[in-house]
Amino acid sequence: MEENAQGVIGVRKNGDGDIIQLKLENGSIVDYKTAQQMAKNKEIKNVNVFRGRDGDEHLRSNADGDPSNNLDNLPTF
Repeated sequence: MEENAQGVIGVRKNGDGDIIQLKLENGSIVDYKTAQQMAKNKEIKNVNVFRGRDGDEHLRSNADGDPSNNLDNLPTF
């Protein structure tokens, strides 16, 4: 993990409940596609990118057995 990697502290969802933005520890807000690229570059802590059954890439929290830090369960902003 990169030393300057940021953790995700909040999410913004659209009307369908899909995450569209992430708020990072340093206060910056990034859109979903930017966050995916940052995760690939190890610039965001505790998340990874995977290819779903729909063929698209998605972000998810690293599995650690703690549902409270899953992206969907983070506070909204």
